[in-house]
Amino acid sequence: MNINLTLIVQMVVFALLIWFVMKFVWPMILGPMDERTKKIATGLAAAEKGQQDFAQAEARAESVIREARDRANQIVDAASKRANEVIEAAKQSAIAEGDRLVASAKQQIELDAAKAREELRKQVADLTVRSAAKVLGREIDAARHADILGQLATEI
Repeated sequence: MNINLTLIVQMVVFALLIWFVMKFVWPMILGPMDERTKKIATGLAAAEKGQQDFAQAEARAESVIREARDRANQIVDAASKRANEVIEAAKQSAIAEGDRLVASAKQQIELDAAKAREELRKQVADLTVRSAAKVLGREIDAARHADILGQLATEI
């Protein structure tokens, strides 16, 4: 019987110990565990939301980069087109200026040739008068015979 009474007392003490632990100690253990569980769940949710935000930000960044590249390509194309237009305008201007200079040079050459012909006619007329004077043996007055000398110059 002694074993039975000891066994019953031990069972009662064990039941009291379980009741005491369940009533006072267990809530103290479970409270911080529940808090820690909530913190972990909150952290995991924040991490997941952060990953989603990162994915959205990455997509937006790719979109902005793509738009910037497209805009840069448009700017480069426009600049190339404008450069070609400027080059073509410069070519046209250079051609027009060259044509103008050639025409001006031709006109100047014609004027110079006319002056040279006129000067040559005067020299030929003077040379003719001197030659005629030597052949005739006397001095020919250029002032008195201007009409004849003029006619001679036009014939030459």
